[in-house]
Amino acid sequence: MKQFLKYTFLIFCLGTVVSCGGDDDICESGEGTPRMKIKFRNAGGQLRTVDSLYLRVDYGNRIVDFGRTVNADSLIVPLRVDESPFTDLYFKTRRTEVESKVRVNYTTTSKYVSPGCGVKKTYQNVNSQLVTPGKVTAAANGQNFIENEDKTNLFLTF
Repeated sequence: MKQFLKYTFLIFCLGTVVSCGGDDDICESGEGTPRMKIKFRNAGGQLRTVDSLYLRVDYGNRIVDFGRTVNADSLIVPLRVDESPFTDLYFKTRRTEVESKVRVNYTTTSKYVSPGCGVKKTYQNVNSQLVTPGKVTAAANGQNFIENEDKTNLFLTF
């Protein structure tokens, strides 16, 4: 009986070691869904740094407050990953001022990446419109697709 328990325990230990996952458990190398890159301009069209910026994003079931960013020359913002064709972004530079609303429209495609990452969404036909002006006076489109986070997709004029 002791021999049986020894072998059973040994087989259990070997099975546990062999069943451990490899590198598929972690989503690495930018394989996940890319985020949108936003840069800022002044009224003359030159790139600028915004001293204080508050951002909120409407993800459909809830609005996420990203809080305050200080001395930002760009932002990387995750878009919705459900079947919605748009994401609403709300910007302001001071806590008490009226928010500017920017709607980002797009179409999406999905691609299976790995067990750890799941499905990766890519965004095509990305275009933005300023719905409610405030401190943001204009929104200009950049690259019209999002496959990685290298290129700027939206320029906001403050």
